[in-house]
Amino acid sequence: METLKSFSARRVPWNKGRLTGQKPPLKLREIWAIRTRLQMSSNVRELALFNLAIDSKLRACDLTRLQVQDICMGSHVVSRATFMQQKTQRPVQFEITEQTRQSVAPWISARGLKPADYLFPSRLHASAHVSTRQYARIVHRWVASIGLDDAAYGTHTMRRTKASLIYRRTKNLRAVQLLLGHTKLESTVRYLGIEVDDALEMAEQTEV
Repeated sequence: METLKSFSARRVPWNKGRLTGQKPPLKLREIWAIRTRLQMSSNVRELALFNLAIDSKLRACDLTRLQVQDICMGSHVVSRATFMQQKTQRPVQFEITEQTRQSVAPWISARGLKPADYLFPSRLHASAHVSTRQYARIVHRWVASIGLDDAAYGTHTMRRTKASLIYRRTKNLRAVQLLLGHTKLESTVRYLGIEVDDALEMAEQTEV
């Protein structure tokens, strides 16, 4: 009978060959590179998904559950929306920029979506909306399309991207905490990895 020790010895770790740890945010030039490719390919659905993912800073489980009525007032896409987070059961607000509104509205119109419809319906009959796994595959495809190693990026890349840019420009940690819907400031610090980044930045600017 096989011993537990021998079983453990030949069991392959789930993360073997994978990059683990926090997923890096996209840089501004990378955002525009992906956006431009989606615009040039006339991919209305994915352009709307990409822009809304950047603006909303929502977790994958929340982004995929968005309904038209969550971001629209009648036929008008609003500039600010509120959504109840699945993980914390707390509401979080997010902005919808003009650029995002101009990409989301044509998608809603082209698909003929009604207020109670999911914003990003699944193409599979088994699911009413895009699953987090489907969304993850789409994110990997975006990243790979501009020559980045898609193994290093994930759905949290999309959540972290605008939050990281805002922090870099303002250094306002409390504002980023509110935008991400974190209950504790410490969570935001860990999520952005800013202590390490700031320390390295200060070290680079210090000559000895």
